[in-house]
Formats: sequence, C-alpha cells, structure tokens
Amino acid sequence: MPLTPAQEDLADRVRAALPEGAEVREVRMFGGLSFMVDGGLAVSAGKDGGLLVRVEEARYDDLVERPGAREAVMGSTSMSPGWLLVDAHGLASDDDLAFWIAESLRRPSR
Repeated sequence: MPLTPAQEDLADRVRAALPEGAEVREVRMFGGLSFMVDGGLAVSAGKDGGLLVRVEEARYDDLVERPGAREAVMGSTSMSPGWLLVDAHGLASDDDLAFWIAESLRRPSR
C-alpha cells in the first residue's frame, strides 16, 4: 500500500533528521512506516502525519505533557508507557521533530 502524502512528507523529514552514520532500516508496521535505528525501533510515521515514538518509560509522564503528545493506543488497548503518539501539530517545526527523534534514540535498550 502506498504512503499517504502526509506520511511521505513526514517520512522524508524523519530521514533528514536521523543522525548521520546510524544504521537505518525502514519497515512497514503499526500501520505506518517505521524507522529502525541501530537495530531498535525508534519512530513510525503514521498515515495522518503523526508520529509513533518509543520513549523511556521513566520520561513518559513529562513527555506526554508536550504539545501534540498523547498516550499511544492500538485499537482499544494502551500500548504502554514506553510509547507516545505525537500528532502533526506537535511536529510542526523541524526542531519539534528533532526533539522527538532524539527522545526515541536516548533509550538505552534500543
């Protein structure tokens, strides 16, 4: 299935924001285009232009308070405190996107 225009735009922005030299693999999962960085899932670009972000559970309570961030739910089930959804509004600037990518990459258990 082809990417939506919002998803393709976000995927291009994610590619540009990932660190140089990182081993990056793109995989279709979670209904989006996921980015595996150095062997661990970091983020996934959703069909609506939002981003599924893997975060440190200890930082969840602080991060869920950021603009555009909310609990990640799949179907009717919460994914866990290690996952957040960030809507397109919360990713408006390149600095916003860079913040979320950095958060996803700081996890020691990637």
